[in-house]
Amino acid sequence: MQKRFDQELEDRLVRYAAIDSQSDEISPSTPSTDIQFDMLNLLQQELSDIGAQDIELTADSVVVATIPGTAPGPTIGFLAHVDTAPQFNATGVKPRVIKGYNGGEITFPDDPELVLSPEEHPYLAEKIGHDVITASGTTLLGGDDKAGVSILMTMARYLLENTDIPHGPIRIAFTPDEEIGRGVTENLPKDLKADFAYTLDGQDIGNIEYESFSADRAVIKIEGVSIHPGLAKGRMVNAANLAAKIVQTLPQATMTPEVTDGRAGFIHVTDMKGGSSEMEIRLILRDFELDALEAQGDLVRQVCAAVQATEPRAVISCDISHQYRNMRYWLEKDMTPVELALDACRGLGIEPGSVPIRGGTDGSRLTEFGTPCPNLFTGMQCVHGPLEWISVQDMALATELCLSVVQKAALNTRNSQG
Repeated sequence: MQKRFDQELEDRLVRYAAIDSQSDEISPSTPSTDIQFDMLNLLQQELSDIGAQDIELTADSVVVATIPGTAPGPTIGFLAHVDTAPQFNATGVKPRVIKGYNGGEITFPDDPELVLSPEEHPYLAEKIGHDVITASGTTLLGGDDKAGVSILMTMARYLLENTDIPHGPIRIAFTPDEEIGRGVTENLPKDLKADFAYTLDGQDIGNIEYESFSADRAVIKIEGVSIHPGLAKGRMVNAANLAAKIVQTLPQATMTPEVTDGRAGFIHVTDMKGGSSEMEIRLILRDFELDALEAQGDLVRQVCAAVQATEPRAVISCDISHQYRNMRYWLEKDMTPVELALDACRGLGIEPGSVPIRGGTDGSRLTEFGTPCPNLFTGMQCVHGPLEWISVQDMALATELCLSVVQKAALNTRNSQG
């Protein structure tokens, strides 16, 4: 097993993961949290330090930079996002490295009752001898997607120091707010200036993903009638009770994340806030097919209308908005970037696979906006929670994959030119 990138990747991920850069879906700003600038500004400086060119922070708070080409070839973009998921605590992350994992249960110093078991997580059982990075038990790690950031920075540094490696121009992009679906805007294709691109935001080794959920967001607002509870008989309309009715009327047994897998979509209540006078429910709608996604939206509206009909004194509104679409709709028309990555993966002795992503990536939106962008593995596991972990050696394989992709693209260009 090659070790040329192991220590650099470990050092980078430990350093980046300790920086709080959690996004906030409620915030209207760009990025949604100012703390994301702690990562964005750091990466600008590090790109400058290693000799990258054309470094800038775009109007959409994306850091972009160029690794100049050393041979004819397509301009390839690589993306990773700097924000971490808002679903779990990401403040005070204390990364730790378990050198030469021995195959047993992993415990956590800040939560002794928390256990990461290879019996419950079979992928971990495959990593005996690897260097495993986790957090301390009370936070997520943030390898989603600081593993991707670490891989791209390592690749960039290596290519800039080894100009004898043939590759076309490479564009690096570090985006904010991916976890809340706002990392990529319609401006990024012209800012990136790539023929095609890849996100480094996948999980198991060998996964080359070109199909994602299509996604909408729903926001339900309920206005009740507020009055002192001692005088409420026949007069109060409790918005919290109506919110509970809406949630319970939705198909709990057949269409929530905890009861679906494979190609089945879901309706997921992510947040509820308010009180007896006003309530807001936020949901995400997910499916691989657009007609099924539209049907989910219709169902949510029907449930709201039915509950509204039971209490005409309340005001219930339901707003459904576009988030992203299945990248497959565009990539299946030209599989060039997918085939290139599959070929590069096989060249590393890894049999690739392509499992539909039960979620989305920046690549979903970037592909929709005109730059084809499948997703590559990083090795990240158990993301968005305290059990999150990653193998340093898996990250190293992801780095090798990126290097192989850009070299194969240049070789294909040379062969096509005769």
